[in-house]
Order: sequence, then structure tokens, then C-alpha cells
Amino acid sequence: MIMEFLKTNNKAIYSGILVILVVCLLLDYVPGMSFFSSWVTPPVALFLGLVFALLCGQAYPKFNKKVSKKLLQYSVVGLGFGMNLHASLASGKEGMMFTIISVIGTMIIGMFIGRKILKVNRDTSYLISSGTAICGGSAIAAVGPVIKAKDSDMSVALATIFVLNAIALFIFPVMGGWLGLTQQEFGTWAAIAIHDTSSVVGAGAAYGEEALQIATTIKLTRALWIIPLALATSVIFKNGGKKISIPWFILWFIVAVLLNTYVLDSVPEVGKAISGLARRGLIITMFFIGASLSTDVLKTVGVKPLLQGVLLWLVISIGSLAYILLSDINL
Repeated sequence: MIMEFLKTNNKAIYSGILVILVVCLLLDYVPGMSFFSSWVTPPVALFLGLVFALLCGQAYPKFNKKVSKKLLQYSVVGLGFGMNLHASLASGKEGMMFTIISVIGTMIIGMFIGRKILKVNRDTSYLISSGTAICGGSAIAAVGPVIKAKDSDMSVALATIFVLNAIALFIFPVMGGWLGLTQQEFGTWAAIAIHDTSSVVGAGAAYGEEALQIATTIKLTRALWIIPLALATSVIFKNGGKKISIPWFILWFIVAVLLNTYVLDSVPEVGKAISGLARRGLIITMFFIGASLSTDVLKTVGVKPLLQGVLLWLVISIGSLAYILLSDINL
């Protein structure tokens, strides 16, 4: 009876939760009302979306998919207005070098686990490896057409990455605190070990301001590897005529950082206001992403592809954390 009521009224419940989140975030701008917005964090928003999707089903799935993608991109660009170019480059230099090694290593290890150990089909294994190596769903969407992947292979890979992303947003900040990681160490670890840009930025924001800046800088640098990966894929799979999807919002993020560094440096309040709105936009994005989950998505993920994703994720997470701690990275 209760489940039937929830599914029948899912659109009203969806709208109600969204309105509450937006109102609470806007109350942060009202003096003395920040208490009502302090509980609205990226993990909480994602959790609300996940609970809604599992109990009530999907509401407005097309709207969810389109708006979450656009709002994430706008939010990431907005975060650029809160960053200084020189500080970002200095803090992320070592992490960027490690990115090159980890991207190549992740692809090799991922294909070995998927093809040699678990016998996952070639395309699915390659897509999961690509999503883990660079930036989750964006990398899968870019590489999929190049290898002529079937819709079923794309769905399995995207669902695997989606589930692991949701888990990462919850456990990484907790683990970072438990391990006593500094803001610099956590930002680097999150950017390397978490798949999708949304979860990286969300985890960084949950851990701290400095972690957010470092994680965002390194992750977007990592995302640029979509282009060489897609080109290399076209050569390996001999599908050179396929169009490569480039995440252009990264360019606008760089423009935002440049503007904040060289144009808005005399009026820092402007950049701070824009980046503040971007953080709130990111929180709403987390709800949209959580609400995109469905029982169909969970059913799509087979045991072997999910196991490949988990094993590869553990290897990258533990390996990158060990490198960061043992090398005592000074970002």
C-alpha cells in the first residue's frame, strides 16, 4: 500500500524534495538562517535522490538526465571563479604528473582484469576501464561510438560506474578523515580514484575548500585525456572515421579561472559570489544524479562487469593512496 502510494505520487514527492533543497540553500543568503541550510551537503542530496529513486521510481527521467548534465557543467565552470590560476597550478603540478601514469596504468590493468581474469566481453571491459581511468560517464560516452559499442554494453558500463560513483561520494570523505589525510592529499586521491567529475567535486566539497580546488583542478586535467584516449582507441580498433566527443565545458572552466585571476582580482566578492552559487548548483546536481538511479539500472549491471569495476577501483584507490602517503606529495 505504501509503496503503491509512493510510486503513484512520485512526481509530487520529487517536486517537493527539490523545492525544499532549493529553499534551504537560498536561506543561506539570509542573515541568521544558515542553520537551515547547513544540513544540505552533496552526500545528503545524493542520498535523498537515491532513496527517492529506489522507493518511488523515476520521475521526469528525461528532465533529470538533461538538467543534471548541464547543471554539473555550469557548476564546474562557476567553481573556476573561486580559483586562482597560479595557486591551482602550483597545488596540482605533482598530481597532474601522476595522472599521466595512472591513466595508462588503469587502462592496462582494467583490460587485464576484465578480459584475462573475468572474461568480460571486450567492449564492456574497455568502456569500464576507460570510465575508471579518466572521468566516468563522459569517457564512456566519448569512447563508445569510436569502438562501435552496443547500447547494452554502454548501459552496463555506465551503470557500473554510476553505482561505484554513488558509493565513493559517501565513503571517501569518511575514509579521508579516518586516515587523517590533509586537504592536499585528499584532493589528489579523490581526483585519481573517483570516476566521475560530479562525485570528485562533491567529495572534495564535503572534505574542505582546499580539497575541492585541488580535486577539481586535477580531475579536469585528467578529463582532457578523453581526446588522446579516443584517438588512440580509433587506431587500436581501426575506427578512425568516428567523431570524438570533447567536453568543451573544461575550456570554459579554464576561462573562468583566468578571469578570476587577472580580471576579477580587484573585486574578489564577484568571484566568491559566483563560486558560491556554483556550489549550491552542484548540490542540486547530486540530487538529480541520485534520482536517476532505478531498479532497471541495478538489474543491468551483471556480476562480472561490476566485479571488474570494483576490483579495478580497489587497485587504483589503494595504489594512488599508497603513492600519495609514501611519496609525501607536496602539492
